[in-house]
Amino acid sequence: MDSGDPPHRAGLGPTDISSALGWWREAGVDFDYTDAPIAWLSAATDDSAPPPAAPRARAEPEAPADLPIVPFGGNRDGWPGSLADFPAWWLTEPTLDEGQAGQRVPPRGAAGAALMVIVPQPEAEDAGHLLGGAEGRLLEAMFAAMGLDATRVYVASALPRHTPLADWSGLAARGAGAVLSHHIGLVAPERLLVFGSTILPLLGHDPTHSAQTLRAFNHEGRSVPLLAARDLGALLARPAWKSGFWRTWLDWTGQERT
Repeated sequence: MDSGDPPHRAGLGPTDISSALGWWREAGVDFDYTDAPIAWLSAATDDSAPPPAAPRARAEPEAPADLPIVPFGGNRDGWPGSLADFPAWWLTEPTLDEGQAGQRVPPRGAAGAALMVIVPQPEAEDAGHLLGGAEGRLLEAMFAAMGLDATRVYVASALPRHTPLADWSGLAARGAGAVLSHHIGLVAPERLLVFGSTILPLLGHDPTHSAQTLRAFNHEGRSVPLLAARDLGALLARPAWKSGFWRTWLDWTGQERT
């Protein structure tokens, strides 16, 4: 056999096979190739076997059912029917807040007040006395400048405790405005002074309109003159706004500017 010819495979013994492999190795051929595809990973060797089942689609988890909205203040039948009963209810009714840190603070004043002041919430340091911090001191100075007897002013908050980042739209959806309106109805004030734009939607004011367009609070056939102002914290931060509020107050009460 010519050394340049590849050895034939038929009738070869062990020695011949080794010699043939050596010849192919010297020729640079290390592997055996074929053009026909081979299904090495096929699990089925029997053509009659059924094809493997398609993978089952993963079931999507069911969306949780929407939780019912808990009304702010609970069932209306349980709301206090008199102003004397309001503070105890305000401090204990579980649906009025979500148990944040800090104490609930009751309103202060008497029914038939010459002026009812409403703020969004108590101050962070309040404990037993509504607006006992810097905002309260500003309010007391305002009363003195206005010539108001503090005993003739009713001071209330829309929330029972200090609540940073309160969800006002969620509170409105739960009926916080109805509770606030009920509270105003129990007080029956002669005038209403609201500090903070977050309160106005609770009283039915369209937030896209200027606060100056809300001139009165109408509830159960009674209309109460209303003045809306920036919240007390903003007035403390911007002294120039205090002078603007003062001019508006004088115009609202019919007093001459000096």
